[in-house]
Amino acid sequence: MIQLRRSSERGQAQHGWLDSRHTFSFADYHDPKHMGFRALRVLNEDRVQPGKGFPPHSHRDMEILTCVLEGALEHKDSLGTSSVIRPGELQRMSAGTGVTHSEYNASRDAAVHFLQIWILPEKPGLRPGYEQRDFGSGEMRERLRLVASPDGRDGSLTVHQDTAVYLGRLALGTSIRHPLGEGRFAWLQLARGQLLLQGETLRAGDGAAVSSERGLDLQALEPSQLLLFDLA
Repeated sequence: MIQLRRSSERGQAQHGWLDSRHTFSFADYHDPKHMGFRALRVLNEDRVQPGKGFPPHSHRDMEILTCVLEGALEHKDSLGTSSVIRPGELQRMSAGTGVTHSEYNASRDAAVHFLQIWILPEKPGLRPGYEQRDFGSGEMRERLRLVASPDGRDGSLTVHQDTAVYLGRLALGTSIRHPLGEGRFAWLQLARGQLLLQGETLRAGDGAAVSSERGLDLQALEPSQLLLFDLA
């Protein structure tokens, strides 16, 4: 079964310096029909104007992934981490017992466009932690590259939940299949382009909840960039 979540149906927040789209309920946007999918709790698409950003704020008991699509995002946190996240890189911050961080556009003249993802951890009270890796566009080209997993296999980041996260860049006409194990679910988020999922057309910003399927059949109708969450 495929349930589509169209880009135009998402919640929106406009703050001048920030244009944010919420796939699931977040902050002032609340929709009891869209509170998350399995362990996937938040999936926000943010555009932040040059020199602007989120001042220090705190999180706890959440696995937070950040994927930059365009531009650069500067991150600082109470763990002592200071980094800049760029396209091709993925950041994982385990908030655990509590962490404070800030996020700012690292550029003074160009907007930053990124996805921020929250995944519920397997248990509360984990030790806070941080990872960042450059996977490079070459590792994601014409395939789904594992970028986060419970055991950090194949050089992926470690996320404390039974969830595998994949990034992919597909050229026009590319077809791939991702098998789903028995009792597994998936969420597909299309960041750029246009593709077919089981015959359904998805465009940039669209998402899809997948259940009771043996796998996902994808075909790129134009150059596309996507994220796939394989969930318990």
